[in-house]
Amino acid sequence: MSFSVRAFEDISSIGESTWQQFADVAGEPFDPFVSFGFLQALEQSGSVSRQTGWLPYHLLLEDDQERPLGVMPLYLKGHSQGEYIFDYSWADAFERAGGRYYPKMLSAVPFTPASGRRILVASSEYEAPLLRGAASISEEMNVSSVHINFLNRAQWQTCKDNDWLLRTHKQYHWQNEGYETFDDFLNQLSSKKRKNIRRERREALASGVTIECLTGDDILELHWDAFYQFYIDTGARKWGSPYLSRDFFSLVGERMPDRILLVMCKRAGRYIAGAINFIGDECLFGRNWGCLEHHPFLHFEVCYYQAIDFAIQRGLKRVEAGAQGEHKLARGYLPSHTYSAHWIAHEGFREAVGRFLSEERNHIADEIDYLEQFSPFKARSADAVREIK
Repeated sequence: MSFSVRAFEDISSIGESTWQQFADVAGEPFDPFVSFGFLQALEQSGSVSRQTGWLPYHLLLEDDQERPLGVMPLYLKGHSQGEYIFDYSWADAFERAGGRYYPKMLSAVPFTPASGRRILVASSEYEAPLLRGAASISEEMNVSSVHINFLNRAQWQTCKDNDWLLRTHKQYHWQNEGYETFDDFLNQLSSKKRKNIRRERREALASGVTIECLTGDDILELHWDAFYQFYIDTGARKWGSPYLSRDFFSLVGERMPDRILLVMCKRAGRYIAGAINFIGDECLFGRNWGCLEHHPFLHFEVCYYQAIDFAIQRGLKRVEAGAQGEHKLARGYLPSHTYSAHWIAHEGFREAVGRFLSEERNHIADEIDYLEQFSPFKARSADAVREIK
Protein backbone atom coordinates (compact mmCIF):
# COMPACT_ATOMS: atom_id res chain seq x y z
CA MET A 1 0.00 0.00 0.00
CA SER A 2 1.22 3.50 -0.79
CA PHE A 3 0.57 6.46 1.50
CA SER A 4 0.34 10.20 1.18
CA VAL A 5 0.35 12.90 3.83
CA ARG A 6 -1.38 16.25 3.55
CA ALA A 7 -1.03 19.23 5.90
CA PHE A 8 -3.83 21.59 6.93
CA GLU A 9 -3.53 25.02 8.52
CA ASP A 10 -6.71 24.58 10.54
CA ILE A 11 -8.27 21.52 12.09
CA SER A 12 -11.70 22.42 10.69
CA SER A 13 -10.44 21.63 7.19
CA ILE A 14 -9.87 18.03 8.24
CA GLY A 15 -13.31 17.88 9.85
CA GLU A 16 -14.61 16.64 13.17
CA SER A 17 -15.82 13.24 11.98
CA THR A 18 -12.50 12.42 10.31
CA TRP A 19 -10.44 13.64 13.26
CA GLN A 20 -12.51 11.98 15.97
CA GLN A 21 -12.48 8.56 14.35
CA PHE A 22 -8.76 8.48 15.13
CA ALA A 23 -8.90 10.39 18.42
CA ASP A 24 -11.58 7.96 19.70
CA VAL A 25 -10.23 4.46 19.12
CA ALA A 26 -11.59 1.31 20.73
CA GLY A 27 -9.34 0.17 23.54
CA GLU A 28 -7.81 3.62 24.06
CA PRO A 29 -8.98 5.85 26.94
CA PHE A 30 -10.55 9.15 25.98
CA ASP A 31 -8.00 11.96 25.94
CA PRO A 32 -9.66 15.38 26.13
CA PHE A 33 -6.61 17.19 24.77
CA VAL A 34 -6.45 15.55 21.35
CA SER A 35 -10.20 15.80 20.85
CA PHE A 36 -11.42 17.92 17.96
CA GLY A 37 -13.35 20.22 20.30
CA PHE A 38 -10.34 21.09 22.43
CA LEU A 39 -7.94 21.71 19.56
CA GLN A 40 -10.50 23.66 17.55
CA ALA A 41 -11.26 25.87 20.57
CA LEU A 42 -7.56 26.77 20.73
CA GLU A 43 -7.63 27.83 17.09
CA GLN A 44 -10.98 29.62 17.02
CA SER A 45 -10.16 31.57 20.18
CA GLY A 46 -6.92 32.86 18.68
CA SER A 47 -4.85 31.17 21.39
CA VAL A 48 -3.13 29.18 18.64
CA SER A 49 -2.34 31.04 15.42
CA ARG A 50 0.41 32.35 13.19
CA GLN A 51 0.45 35.50 15.33
CA THR A 52 1.12 33.55 18.55
CA GLY A 53 3.85 31.46 16.92
CA TRP A 54 1.73 28.31 16.81
CA LEU A 55 0.74 27.86 13.17
CA PRO A 56 -1.40 24.72 12.84
CA TYR A 57 0.01 22.25 10.34
CA HIS A 58 -2.03 19.16 11.14
CA LEU A 59 -1.30 16.02 9.15
CA LEU A 60 -3.76 13.67 7.48
CA LEU A 61 -2.49 10.27 6.33
CA GLU A 62 -4.32 8.70 3.38
CA ASP A 63 -3.97 5.55 1.32
CA ASP A 64 -3.78 5.44 -2.48
CA GLN A 65 -7.59 5.63 -2.63
CA GLU A 66 -7.56 8.83 -0.51
CA ARG A 67 -9.10 7.02 2.43
CA PRO A 68 -8.04 8.56 5.77
CA LEU A 69 -5.82 6.36 7.93
CA GLY A 70 -4.69 8.72 10.67
CA VAL A 71 -4.05 12.28 11.81
CA MET A 72 -1.41 14.08 13.85
CA PRO A 73 -1.68 17.42 15.65
CA LEU A 74 1.25 19.46 14.35
CA TYR A 75 2.39 23.06 14.58
CA LEU A 76 5.00 25.17 12.83
CA LYS A 77 6.76 26.99 15.65
CA GLY A 78 8.83 30.15 15.57
CA HIS A 79 9.84 29.79 19.23
CA SER A 80 9.83 27.22 22.04
CA GLN A 81 7.37 28.86 24.41
CA GLY A 82 4.44 27.01 25.99
CA GLU A 83 5.90 23.54 25.47
CA TYR A 84 7.11 22.46 28.96
CA ILE A 85 9.93 20.48 27.36
CA PHE A 86 12.92 22.72 26.95
CA ASP A 87 15.16 22.88 23.90
CA TYR A 88 16.43 26.45 24.22
CA SER A 89 19.99 25.21 24.67
CA TRP A 90 19.68 23.16 21.47
CA ALA A 91 18.53 26.23 19.56
CA ASP A 92 21.35 28.32 20.97
CA ALA A 93 24.01 25.72 20.16
CA PHE A 94 22.77 25.15 16.61
CA GLU A 95 22.53 28.86 15.82
CA ARG A 96 25.96 29.62 17.31
CA ALA A 97 27.30 26.94 14.95
CA GLY A 98 25.74 28.78 11.99
CA GLY A 99 22.47 26.83 11.69
CA ARG A 100 18.86 28.02 11.82
CA TYR A 101 16.83 26.25 14.49
CA TYR A 102 13.54 28.07 13.94
CA PRO A 103 11.08 27.43 12.49
CA LYS A 104 10.65 23.90 13.76
CA MET A 105 7.76 21.43 13.76
CA LEU A 106 6.07 20.32 16.97
CA SER A 107 3.48 17.61 17.54
CA ALA A 108 1.98 18.41 20.91
CA VAL A 109 -1.05 19.83 22.64
CA PRO A 110 -0.34 23.56 23.01
CA PHE A 111 0.35 24.74 26.57
CA THR A 112 -0.48 21.27 27.95
CA PRO A 113 2.12 19.00 29.59
CA ALA A 114 -0.19 15.97 29.68
CA SER A 115 0.82 12.63 28.20
CA GLY A 116 -1.14 10.69 25.59
CA ARG A 117 -1.24 9.55 22.00
CA ARG A 118 0.09 12.02 19.46
CA ILE A 119 0.07 9.74 16.40
CA LEU A 120 -3.68 9.25 16.05
CA VAL A 121 -4.42 6.10 14.06
CA ALA A 122 -6.95 3.30 14.25
CA SER A 123 -4.23 0.69 13.76
CA SER A 124 -0.61 0.89 14.94
CA GLU A 125 0.64 -0.17 11.49
CA TYR A 126 -0.03 3.38 10.31
CA GLU A 127 2.09 5.08 12.98
CA ALA A 128 5.35 4.67 11.06
CA PRO A 129 3.95 6.14 7.80
CA LEU A 130 2.74 9.19 9.72
CA LEU A 131 6.15 9.62 11.33
CA ARG A 132 7.82 9.38 7.94
CA GLY A 133 5.33 11.86 6.55
CA ALA A 134 6.10 14.37 9.30
CA ALA A 135 9.83 14.09 8.62
CA SER A 136 9.34 14.28 4.85
CA ILE A 137 7.19 17.43 5.00
CA SER A 138 9.72 19.02 7.33
CA GLU A 139 12.53 18.28 4.90
CA GLU A 140 10.53 19.82 2.07
CA MET A 141 9.96 22.94 4.16
CA ASN A 142 13.62 23.08 5.18
CA VAL A 143 12.92 23.22 8.92
CA SER A 144 15.52 22.06 11.40
CA SER A 145 13.58 19.45 13.33
CA VAL A 146 10.34 17.75 14.36
CA HIS A 147 9.48 17.18 18.02
CA ILE A 148 6.74 15.04 19.57
CA ASN A 149 6.11 16.03 23.17
CA PHE A 150 4.39 14.10 25.94
CA LEU A 151 3.57 11.06 23.86
CA ASN A 152 2.76 7.80 25.59
CA ARG A 153 5.36 5.11 26.11
CA ALA A 154 4.09 2.79 23.38
CA GLN A 155 4.37 5.48 20.72
CA TRP A 156 7.73 6.55 22.15
CA GLN A 157 8.90 3.01 21.37
CA THR A 158 7.51 3.33 17.84
CA CYS A 159 9.61 6.45 17.41
CA LYS A 160 12.66 4.52 18.59
CA ASP A 161 11.96 1.82 16.01
CA ASN A 162 11.92 4.54 13.34
CA ASP A 163 15.25 6.08 14.40
CA TRP A 164 13.95 9.15 16.18
CA LEU A 165 15.93 10.46 19.14
CA LEU A 166 14.38 9.66 22.52
CA ARG A 167 14.09 11.89 25.54
CA THR A 168 12.69 11.32 29.03
CA HIS A 169 11.46 13.74 31.67
CA LYS A 170 9.72 13.46 35.03
CA GLN A 171 6.43 14.56 36.50
CA TYR A 172 4.59 13.77 39.71
CA HIS A 173 1.44 11.65 39.39
CA TRP A 174 -0.99 10.36 41.99
CA GLN A 175 -2.04 6.74 41.57
CA ASN A 176 -5.39 5.39 42.72
CA GLU A 177 -4.81 2.07 44.44
CA GLY A 178 -8.52 1.27 44.60
CA TYR A 179 -9.32 3.77 47.36
CA GLU A 180 -12.96 4.30 48.25
CA THR A 181 -12.44 7.46 50.29
CA PHE A 182 -9.78 10.13 50.80
CA ASP A 183 -9.14 8.64 54.24
CA ASP A 184 -8.32 5.30 52.60
CA PHE A 185 -5.54 7.10 50.76
CA LEU A 186 -4.37 8.91 53.90
CA ASN A 187 -4.20 5.66 55.81
CA GLN A 188 -1.51 4.43 53.43
CA LEU A 189 0.78 7.33 54.34
CA SER A 190 3.22 7.59 57.18
CA SER A 191 1.75 9.11 60.34
CA LYS A 192 3.64 12.39 59.95
CA LYS A 193 2.59 12.89 56.33
CA ARG A 194 -1.00 11.98 57.13
CA LYS A 195 -1.15 14.56 59.93
CA ASN A 196 0.45 17.23 57.75
CA ILE A 197 -2.11 16.79 54.99
CA ARG A 198 -5.02 16.94 57.42
CA ARG A 199 -3.56 20.11 58.93
CA GLU A 200 -3.08 21.67 55.52
CA ARG A 201 -6.67 20.92 54.52
CA ARG A 202 -7.99 22.52 57.71
CA GLU A 203 -5.83 25.63 57.45
CA ALA A 204 -6.60 26.12 53.76
CA LEU A 205 -10.23 26.86 54.67
CA ALA A 206 -9.60 28.52 58.02
CA SER A 207 -10.25 32.04 56.70
CA GLY A 208 -13.82 31.22 55.72
CA VAL A 209 -13.02 29.91 52.25
CA THR A 210 -15.62 27.58 50.72
CA ILE A 211 -15.08 25.33 47.71
CA GLU A 212 -17.37 24.54 44.79
CA CYS A 213 -16.60 21.68 42.40
CA LEU A 214 -18.38 22.35 39.11
CA THR A 215 -18.87 20.22 36.02
CA GLY A 216 -21.22 20.19 33.05
CA ASP A 217 -24.10 22.65 33.01
CA ASP A 218 -23.16 23.95 36.47
CA ILE A 219 -20.28 25.90 34.88
CA LEU A 220 -21.60 29.31 33.84
CA GLU A 221 -20.06 32.31 32.11
CA LEU A 222 -19.76 34.05 35.45
CA HIS A 223 -17.46 31.24 36.59
CA TRP A 224 -15.31 31.60 33.46
CA ASP A 225 -15.16 35.36 33.99
CA ALA A 226 -13.87 34.85 37.52
CA PHE A 227 -11.52 32.02 36.62
CA TYR A 228 -9.98 33.99 33.75
CA GLN A 229 -8.97 36.73 36.18
CA PHE A 230 -7.16 34.12 38.28
CA TYR A 231 -5.51 32.72 35.17
CA ILE A 232 -4.42 36.20 33.98
CA ASP A 233 -2.89 36.99 37.37
CA THR A 234 -0.86 33.76 37.46
CA GLY A 235 0.13 34.03 33.80
CA ALA A 236 1.36 37.59 34.20
CA ARG A 237 3.60 36.56 37.10
CA LYS A 238 4.96 33.39 35.47
CA TRP A 239 5.17 34.07 31.74
CA GLY A 240 4.59 37.79 31.25
CA SER A 241 1.47 37.25 29.18
CA PRO A 242 -1.17 34.50 29.27
CA TYR A 243 -1.25 31.86 26.54
CA LEU A 244 -5.01 31.26 26.50
CA SER A 245 -7.59 33.86 25.53
CA ARG A 246 -10.84 34.45 27.42
CA ASP A 247 -12.79 33.06 24.46
CA PHE A 248 -11.00 29.73 24.75
CA PHE A 249 -12.60 28.95 28.09
CA SER A 250 -16.11 29.70 26.83
CA LEU A 251 -15.58 27.63 23.70
CA VAL A 252 -14.11 24.61 25.44
CA GLY A 253 -16.74 24.88 28.18
CA GLU A 254 -19.46 24.81 25.53
CA ARG A 255 -18.01 21.88 23.57
CA MET A 256 -16.92 19.52 26.32
CA PRO A 257 -18.58 20.63 29.59
CA ASP A 258 -18.78 17.13 31.03
CA ARG A 259 -15.02 16.73 30.61
CA ILE A 260 -14.21 19.76 32.77
CA LEU A 261 -13.89 20.01 36.53
CA LEU A 262 -13.71 23.61 37.72
CA VAL A 263 -12.77 23.97 41.38
CA MET A 264 -13.72 27.44 42.59
CA CYS A 265 -13.01 29.07 45.95
CA LYS A 266 -15.24 31.73 47.46
CA ARG A 267 -14.71 34.00 50.44
CA ALA A 268 -16.90 36.83 51.71
CA GLY A 269 -19.28 36.38 48.80
CA ARG A 270 -16.81 36.53 45.92
CA TYR A 271 -14.65 34.05 44.05
CA ILE A 272 -11.00 34.42 45.00
CA ALA A 273 -9.23 31.37 43.50
CA GLY A 274 -9.77 28.38 41.25
CA ALA A 275 -8.32 25.57 39.17
CA ILE A 276 -9.39 23.92 35.95
CA ASN A 277 -9.06 20.17 35.38
CA PHE A 278 -9.93 18.01 32.39
CA ILE A 279 -11.49 14.59 32.84
CA GLY A 280 -10.27 11.62 30.83
CA ASP A 281 -11.54 8.07 31.01
CA GLU A 282 -8.69 7.04 33.30
CA CYS A 283 -7.05 10.25 34.44
CA LEU A 284 -7.86 13.66 35.88
CA PHE A 285 -5.56 16.25 34.34
CA GLY A 286 -4.89 19.34 36.44
CA ARG A 287 -4.16 22.31 34.20
CA ASN A 288 -4.35 25.93 35.36
CA TRP A 289 -4.63 27.58 38.76
CA GLY A 290 -4.84 31.16 39.92
CA CYS A 291 -5.81 33.28 42.91
CA LEU A 292 -6.50 36.88 43.90
CA GLU A 293 -5.89 36.36 47.60
CA HIS A 294 -3.18 34.38 49.35
CA HIS A 295 -4.31 31.76 51.86
CA PRO A 296 -1.80 29.21 53.24
CA PHE A 297 -2.16 25.76 51.68
CA LEU A 298 -5.13 26.76 49.50
CA HIS A 299 -3.16 25.88 46.36
CA PHE A 300 -2.52 22.38 47.72
CA GLU A 301 -6.16 21.93 48.67
CA VAL A 302 -7.58 23.09 45.34
CA CYS A 303 -5.03 21.57 42.96
CA TYR A 304 -3.97 18.36 44.71
CA TYR A 305 -6.41 17.24 47.41
CA GLN A 306 -9.63 18.16 45.62
CA ALA A 307 -8.26 16.40 42.53
CA ILE A 308 -7.56 13.25 44.54
CA ASP A 309 -11.03 13.39 46.07
CA PHE A 310 -12.65 13.70 42.65
CA ALA A 311 -10.55 10.89 41.15
CA ILE A 312 -11.54 8.56 43.98
CA GLN A 313 -15.22 9.42 43.55
CA ARG A 314 -15.06 8.82 39.78
CA GLY A 315 -12.86 5.73 40.01
CA LEU A 316 -10.10 7.33 37.91
CA LYS A 317 -6.74 5.60 37.91
CA ARG A 318 -4.51 8.62 38.42
CA VAL A 319 -4.16 12.37 38.69
CA GLU A 320 -1.61 14.26 36.62
CA ALA A 321 -1.18 17.63 38.29
CA GLY A 322 0.97 19.31 35.63
CA ALA A 323 4.66 20.00 35.28
CA GLN A 324 7.35 20.49 37.94
CA GLY A 325 6.97 20.46 41.70
CA GLU A 326 9.01 18.35 44.13
CA HIS A 327 6.55 19.59 46.78
CA LYS A 328 3.96 17.23 45.28
CA LEU A 329 5.92 14.22 46.52
CA ALA A 330 4.99 14.76 50.18
CA ARG A 331 1.35 14.92 49.12
CA GLY A 332 1.18 11.50 47.50
CA TYR A 333 2.24 12.38 43.95
CA LEU A 334 5.13 10.11 43.01
CA PRO A 335 7.76 10.73 40.31
CA SER A 336 6.94 9.22 36.93
CA HIS A 337 8.60 9.21 33.53
CA THR A 338 7.23 11.23 30.65
CA TYR A 339 8.48 10.98 27.07
CA SER A 340 9.31 12.94 23.95
CA ALA A 341 10.85 12.06 20.58
CA HIS A 342 12.87 14.19 18.17
CA TRP A 343 13.83 14.12 14.50
CA ILE A 344 16.73 16.40 13.53
CA ALA A 345 17.67 17.02 9.92
CA HIS A 346 21.34 18.01 10.32
CA GLU A 347 23.41 14.85 10.80
CA GLY A 348 26.14 16.37 12.95
CA PHE A 349 23.69 18.18 15.18
CA ARG A 350 21.59 15.04 15.45
CA GLU A 351 24.62 13.08 16.71
CA ALA A 352 25.44 15.75 19.31
CA VAL A 353 21.86 15.85 20.60
CA GLY A 354 21.76 12.05 20.67
CA ARG A 355 24.80 11.92 22.95
CA PHE A 356 23.25 14.50 25.26
CA LEU A 357 19.96 12.61 25.43
CA SER A 358 21.67 9.33 26.29
CA GLU A 359 23.24 10.94 29.35
CA GLU A 360 20.06 12.81 30.23
CA ARG A 361 17.93 9.62 30.20
CA ASN A 362 20.29 8.01 32.70
CA HIS A 363 20.18 11.11 34.88
CA ILE A 364 16.35 11.22 34.86
CA ALA A 365 16.13 7.52 35.78
CA ASP A 366 18.61 7.99 38.65
CA GLU A 367 16.75 11.07 39.85
CA ILE A 368 13.42 9.22 39.93
CA ASP A 369 15.03 6.36 41.85
CA TYR A 370 16.48 8.84 44.33
CA LEU A 371 13.22 10.73 44.84
CA GLU A 372 11.34 7.49 45.42
CA GLN A 373 13.26 7.16 48.69
CA PHE A 374 11.20 10.09 49.99
CA SER A 375 7.84 8.53 49.22
CA PRO A 376 5.26 9.52 51.86
CA PHE A 377 3.76 6.02 51.84
CA LYS A 378 4.36 3.70 54.77
CA ALA A 379 6.25 1.09 52.79
CA ARG A 380 6.59 1.21 49.05
CA SER A 381 9.13 -0.56 46.91
CA ALA A 382 10.97 1.58 44.38
CA ASP A 383 10.34 -1.22 41.89
CA ALA A 384 6.63 -0.39 42.03
CA VAL A 385 7.16 2.85 40.13
CA ARG A 386 10.53 2.40 38.49
CA GLU A 387 10.51 2.37 34.71
CA ILE A 388 13.34 1.24 32.48
CA LYS A 389 15.79 3.81 31.23
